[in-house]
Amino acid sequence: MRGAQAETLHAEAWGQGDPVVLVHGFTQSGRTWREIATDLATGHQVIALDAPGHGGSSEVVTDLPGGADLMAAAAPNPAAWLGYSMGGRYALHVALRHPRLVRRLVLVSTSGGIDDDAERESRRKSDEVLAHRVLAEGLGPFVRWWLERPLFSTLSAEAAAMESRLDGTPAGLASSLRHAGAGAQEPLWDQLGELAMPVLVVAGALDVKYVNQAGRLVAAIGSNAELAVLPGAGHACHMERPEAFWSAVTPFLDRADPA
Repeated sequence: MRGAQAETLHAEAWGQGDPVVLVHGFTQSGRTWREIATDLATGHQVIALDAPGHGGSSEVVTDLPGGADLMAAAAPNPAAWLGYSMGGRYALHVALRHPRLVRRLVLVSTSGGIDDDAERESRRKSDEVLAHRVLAEGLGPFVRWWLERPLFSTLSAEAAAMESRLDGTPAGLASSLRHAGAGAQEPLWDQLGELAMPVLVVAGALDVKYVNQAGRLVAAIGSNAELAVLPGAGHACHMERPEAFWSAVTPFLDRADPA
């Protein structure tokens, strides 16, 4: 499945300098970055995309490869790319499909996919259940329930940026789960060695599952990848400890590119 050529993603940009493209996680929108990327915009042009099924791109229906192509069309100049969780999986697809556009890559709480067929099918069914739930409950109740899951137990209500999570629609989130959820993604592990740009993989130390995923990503990518584990942070480490997060990420973004 691919996005139609006529479809475009909503994006907003602010700041000046070397461009950095930001891709949010599930239930969020590009507006989420406004709260935590202000300092980044003092030295960079920040381009925040609304992923398919989210925010101003709620009516865009596509899968991860198709969404990556739409993202490349929305940000067609070489830039650093930073993606969180679902956004990290999109950013990985952009880097593999459009490597000339990705000068540097930052993956936050990201997985290369579920490589066990039975586990992936189980996750696909689970994502379908969630799609039915958001359609039945509506956006607000579903997002509040989503943030109560153990994955976000260390994320405060203030840091969760609830208002920006209500930019979308139930149908958009259901579409995202069905077409771009972890159960729908073909695993990328065997392709990660193709990534030639510098890569920084970030995880929160309290999120043991994704610390393990981060280590596996670094090993699969190779010598051009490095790992940053943030103490005292969970899955949404960039929102839980934004100062520590940007202290790790900004120097990586500002390094001179390798020849």
